[in-house]
Amino acid sequence: MSAMTEVSSLTGRLLVATPALADPNFDRTVVLLLDHDEEGSLGVVLNRPTPVDVGDILEGWGDLAVEPGVVFQGGPVSLDAALGVAVVPGGASGETTPLGWRRVHGAIGLVDLEAPPELLASALGSLRIFAGYSGWGPGQLEDELVDGAWYVVESEPGDVSSPSPERLWREVLRRQRSELAMVATYPDDPSLN
Repeated sequence: MSAMTEVSSLTGRLLVATPALADPNFDRTVVLLLDHDEEGSLGVVLNRPTPVDVGDILEGWGDLAVEPGVVFQGGPVSLDAALGVAVVPGGASGETTPLGWRRVHGAIGLVDLEAPPELLASALGSLRIFAGYSGWGPGQLEDELVDGAWYVVESEPGDVSSPSPERLWREVLRRQRSELAMVATYPDDPSLN
C-alpha cells in the first residue's frame, strides 16, 4: 500500500456505526478517529459513558472534564489506559498550541494526562477522558468500510463534548444532508416494527 495522502486519511472524521454492524462493542457508536494511516487506525467511542467519575481515577482532571464528568469507554482495547481528548478554542487557527496538547484535527487534540492539569486549564474549551480505545490494523478499517459497517462523516468540535452522549448517534446522522439523515430514525429493535 502506498503512503496515504492527506485526502485519503480519515483522521478527525467520525465513524458512525451502521444498523448492520453486528459487533456489540460498536452497536450505535460514534467513533472519532484520532489517527488513520497505512499502519492502521485508532479512535475513541464518543457515546459510551461509564459510571466512573473522572476525579476518581485522575486527580486534578475531574474539574476540567465537561458534563457528565465521567470516564467514557473509548473502545475495547487497553481499558486500563486513559486518553484525554480536548477542544482548544482557536486551536484550529494555527495559534500557538498549549503545552500538553497535541492537535489531531482542527481544534480537537490529545491531552498529555501526565502534565499538570493547571497547565492546560485556561486553554481548554472542553475535555473528555476515555478508558481504552478502538483500534484497527493495516487495512482492517478499510475492509469494514467496504463491508458497510460504518458511515464516515465530518466531525464537529461539539461532538467530543456532547452533553447528551446517549443521543449522539441519532444527532450526528440527523445533521447529514443526505439519505443518512433518514437512518437516524432507524428503530433500536427493527423486529418490533
